[in-house]
Amino acid sequence: MNFDRRAFLRRSLHTALGGVGLYTALGNLRVLAAAAQPRGGGSDYRALVCVFLFGGNDSINTVMPWSAGQYNDYRSSRQQLIASGGLAFEQAQIQAQSLTALANGLPGDGGSYGLHPALSGLRGLFNQGKAAIVANVGTLLHPVTRPQYQAGTVPVPPQLFSHSDQSVFWQTSRPDDANANGWGGRVADLLYEQNPGVIPMAISLAGNNPFQRGAITSSYGMSAGGIDAMSYLGGGPESWVIGANANDVAAYEALIAEGAQAHLLERAFADTNRRAIAAYEIVRGALAGQALPVTPFPNTSLGGQLAMVARLMKARQALGMRRQVFFCSVGNYDTHSYQVDQQEANLGELSEALVAFHAATEELGLGDAVTSFTASDFGRSLGINGDGTDHGWGGHHFVIGNAVQGQRFYGTMPSLRASNNPDDTGYGQIIPTTAVDQYAATLARWLGVADTDIADIFPSLVNFSASDLGFMG
Repeated sequence: MNFDRRAFLRRSLHTALGGVGLYTALGNLRVLAAAAQPRGGGSDYRALVCVFLFGGNDSINTVMPWSAGQYNDYRSSRQQLIASGGLAFEQAQIQAQSLTALANGLPGDGGSYGLHPALSGLRGLFNQGKAAIVANVGTLLHPVTRPQYQAGTVPVPPQLFSHSDQSVFWQTSRPDDANANGWGGRVADLLYEQNPGVIPMAISLAGNNPFQRGAITSSYGMSAGGIDAMSYLGGGPESWVIGANANDVAAYEALIAEGAQAHLLERAFADTNRRAIAAYEIVRGALAGQALPVTPFPNTSLGGQLAMVARLMKARQALGMRRQVFFCSVGNYDTHSYQVDQQEANLGELSEALVAFHAATEELGLGDAVTSFTASDFGRSLGINGDGTDHGWGGHHFVIGNAVQGQRFYGTMPSLRASNNPDDTGYGQIIPTTAVDQYAATLARWLGVADTDIADIFPSLVNFSASDLGFMG
């Protein structure tokens, strides 16, 4: 795709300066300057797939210890076994789902861990070396200890434990700026030239989201069922405005014709519609020309989303894609009550969908080229709240793909002691020891972002000892 660079910079400047703060504006300008430089395209293909678990997944009952010391701490925090009305799994249940980490990828606390029984499929991928666990990830501006947190001597993200705020901060990796573009969008800003096609690099299967919002790029929205018919064809949500007959279609096309509008906003509206129509035709044609992947997907919300992602990847050449960033999501993870049944259903859906998706990438010959990863608002509290848990902070996440240095734990597993816990805020929330910046930067670097550009995308990364966690090699 050939762009006029002067026009590109003119269009982009007002976006870069449209932020609320000078710091944000300067950061966006640095990204724009980097994006305006020629970059090697190459013929390889790589894609990131974000699976966001809205509500805050309880990672303490997702990755659980079965070794004696760690299990006793876990049991003391969760108080009693599920069979007795608590949230704690039996030690033998966890051991039956044991993770066999490599010697150079052990948890680091001397413990042995297993997964929730509903995650047997993901356990299989981990033990095959095709998945890794990144421990205790959360939104951070600086590393912070329990004494520092309690004394307020180290800045922390605002509105901790708030769904709306923390889900945004996770997706933007900018807890210092609620209006920042997403880190997936900032990556797309830098890498857009590697795609020779006209379809946006970022595609969402779950609606608008901060994660894919960029300064010069935008996401393309689809559903698990495909793309909606455009209104100009007499279908879609605005078909009551534009009829299906030839005269109405002709009138609409004249309305949005290039150069037919005198007012700036009218031109912008027309340009947007023309691009949407062009994208619709390209995506429709690309999908129509591809047989469905053979790999079966579960008939669930996430299964449907990931099945469509696989179809789009199969059509990548027709779409002119070499780099892509996808966004999928599921909700219902806010388990203040009924956690046992609810989490079992949630994690079962997650495991089945991710396992099917990974199999599909291997079917397409893209096992090494596609990396999926989980994200969530936050973890949940150590202690229980009736038959559920409260909002937490740090949580564990999965990274899946053949390019992942799998069968390993990355980061530091926290203490699960019910009292005198050095990793607890004092109210049951686990303090993260791995920043979202570190997690995201590791993924962005693998996708192709140069080391010289990483700091512009993740300005808080300089505050942490490691900018690459190593799980992508």
